[in-house]
Amino acid sequence: MKKILCALLFISACLSGSPVSAQTTLDSLIAQAIKVSPKIKMLQAKLNASEDMVPQVSNLPDPMLTLGLMNLPTNSFSFTQEAMTGKIIGLSQKIPFPGKLSTMGKVSQKNADIVKEELDDAKNEIRKNVASAYYELSFTRKAINLENESGKLLKSIAEVVRTKYSVSTASQQNLLKIELEITKVNDKLDQLAEQESSQLAVLNSYLLKPSNSTLNVHENFNIKFLSLTQSELDSLARANRPFLKGINIAEEKAALQKSLADYDYYPNFSLGIQYTQRDRIAQTNMDLHDLVSFMVGISLPLNYGGKVSAKVEETESMKELYMQQYNSSLQMLNANFGSAVSKLNTLKKRINLINNGLLPQAEQTYNAALSSYQVGQIDFINVIDAENNLYKIHTDIYRLKTNYLKEVAALEFLTGTKLN
Repeated sequence: MKKILCALLFISACLSGSPVSAQTTLDSLIAQAIKVSPKIKMLQAKLNASEDMVPQVSNLPDPMLTLGLMNLPTNSFSFTQEAMTGKIIGLSQKIPFPGKLSTMGKVSQKNADIVKEELDDAKNEIRKNVASAYYELSFTRKAINLENESGKLLKSIAEVVRTKYSVSTASQQNLLKIELEITKVNDKLDQLAEQESSQLAVLNSYLLKPSNSTLNVHENFNIKFLSLTQSELDSLARANRPFLKGINIAEEKAALQKSLADYDYYPNFSLGIQYTQRDRIAQTNMDLHDLVSFMVGISLPLNYGGKVSAKVEETESMKELYMQQYNSSLQMLNANFGSAVSKLNTLKKRINLINNGLLPQAEQTYNAALSSYQVGQIDFINVIDAENNLYKIHTDIYRLKTNYLKEVAALEFLTGTKLN
């Protein structure tokens, strides 16, 4: 009797919650996952390449050096036969219409800014995925702990039942009942072990570790309830979500591209200088002066076939596209926000209901059954039923808390910011 009582008191203490040592925090796992992520490295390289494009398009093209021979007679190929013969060295520089280069640089910088927002959004997605896997693994391990303690209690009771059965003070039904309960626990542990292995593999995949690598997570189910409305979440997303920022930047880029296309209505320029060196004419023994030439070229923006106006219209269409993409994304986000707020409120109510109602009632029922069993007023099966009910309620509340934390992680990804 004392052995069973001690076991029952032990399981009661475990069910009421006990601290678990933490070795790996969620933040450290997220930081590691971001650090080793091939996708993050890919986007970082894409960002570096985009930033390297800016100076390529925002500076003048290289000048052109020209070397040549002018009016060389074909009968003698002599430099001293004709006065028009000369050796030429020239230098020319193309110059776009003022303001065009800086606008090209701004457009290119917008490309880099878009990639940066894409990079930040990918980091947020990793945070959400790692957090979700972390919470699931924490829940499964908590369920395993509870199931193990429940199994210990049942085994302790089984020893007593077998002893009583051997002296005919316990029925065969009681013996079969306790054996059935132990089998159920073992079957549940096998299922949970399989779930733990699968969830551990998922979490390790984000860390680029072998699927069976040991990972001691911190089973912390202390949560802070959020009090956010759909409109507040919408405001947070507008201000912080990298994906939405990227669309806004793309719309700004389209506006700059329109300005850049407008420059095609204006001419570009080309400046050149040419020096011609002439030799003394052999026939007259006359020295010839060298020559210098200056040239200015101006392109003629004739807009053949409406190609420039079509380019301008294209940029206007792209700007409209990004504006509607932004509105469409907000519409989808608001649908998710409305659903998420409803889920969070429901989970909060259920958690409070269990904490303030079902859990105290189940504990009272368990304690009453334990007291009655000690004085022989009820059968041990009643204690087992009360313990099973208490175990189920504890498992339910951990599941609800896990779902709440996962929903918050999803909202933090959608809004692009921490909510706690």
